[in-house]
Amino acid sequence: MDWLVIAIFLVGYILIVFEHPLKLDKAIPALLMGIFIWTIIAIAPLTLLENETIHHSLAHHLGKITEILLFLLGAMAIVEVVDGHRGFAVITNLITTTNKVKLLWIICILAFFLSSVLDNLTTTIVLVSLLRKLIENRGERIWFISFVVIAANAGGAWSPIGDVTTTMLWIGGKVSTIKLIGELFIPSVICLAIPLLVASKMKVFQGHLQVDSEDGTQGVKSPYLLSSKTMLMFGVGSLVFVPIFKSITHLPPWMGIMFGLSIVWLVSEFVKPEFDFDESNRYKYSVRSALSRLELSSILFFLGILLAISGLESLGLLRNLAIKMDAIFPSQDVVATLIGILSAIIDNVPLVAASMGMYDLPLDHGLWHFIAFSAGTGGSMLIIGSAAGVAAMGMERIDFIWYLKKISWLAAIGFFAGCAYISLFHWLTH
Repeated sequence: MDWLVIAIFLVGYILIVFEHPLKLDKAIPALLMGIFIWTIIAIAPLTLLENETIHHSLAHHLGKITEILLFLLGAMAIVEVVDGHRGFAVITNLITTTNKVKLLWIICILAFFLSSVLDNLTTTIVLVSLLRKLIENRGERIWFISFVVIAANAGGAWSPIGDVTTTMLWIGGKVSTIKLIGELFIPSVICLAIPLLVASKMKVFQGHLQVDSEDGTQGVKSPYLLSSKTMLMFGVGSLVFVPIFKSITHLPPWMGIMFGLSIVWLVSEFVKPEFDFDESNRYKYSVRSALSRLELSSILFFLGILLAISGLESLGLLRNLAIKMDAIFPSQDVVATLIGILSAIIDNVPLVAASMGMYDLPLDHGLWHFIAFSAGTGGSMLIIGSAAGVAAMGMERIDFIWYLKKISWLAAIGFFAGCAYISLFHWLTH
């Protein structure tokens, strides 16, 4: 029955990859794929696993999956609360330069560090909204937005809370916070810096932006609330505290994120967003309102994907795949690089989930760090290769072919330079 399970996985995967042409929410095939795989495992004529083993295995995997989903829910809720109080305007309003190269570097550095605390998707949405106010010419704006995608993906790769895939590796006990940051910060900087240095010499980024303000600065500011600074401080602080909480208590990360959400929720109940604050408007700024804005379809997508991968892992198919790949490729670094290339075409979540089931390696093994980097940054090579890219594509209608011609090669040289650094580091330290 292994062939049937693999066939269902491949069909589901194809439907997920072509979600946009099919106009089908990717959560649907993901959930069907996960449920069908476990159903076949349970009712196959020649039982693939003992009945007791099936229930034990499913409960084991569901526990690990739930930890990831609870963490994502908590993090998404905190970000939504901060955004609801216009907390990010406190940061973005500081940008006033009209020099294109300076603006490019400022935006990219901001995206790089913001995504390490928030995530690459949220960072992209925030900065695309900002760039719409700063740059009126759409032809110029999409260049800057494309670099936001590269910067956000690079920034999310070196932080345990910066990207879904690094979060999965962190919660799954594959990487630790200090080691992940220590090993991936430099290659992530390289991944962004090289495309930036090349772009700084390109004609499109020469000169100044046209402005309408009297003082010669951009001067386009988003009005923020009395509560904006407070909620930004507590929101970002609660996210940064999660790895600290884990290192102190040794409790799972979802406990830390829920603790942070509780603090943010408590603070939001007492702050006044406006001078003449009407209690009837409190719901608009509440955590309950933020929860209503969460994309639960994304959570269900992760549930379906992780269920499907866990089914393949329970059958031993992923381990067999790892053995074959080790026999074909001379180095695991090559495998990790291929994962990054594939992540530009297909979603990086199932790729990383599959790799976690393929290899039984200790905490902070070099392969886990390489996978975190490649899966996080490889998606920048195509506009559809990451959540950040898809968000930018949707918000600004960036053409796939335009991105392929103008940006992909820049993202690629950064990606392969980062991979080369990691491979050289592994060679020198082993």
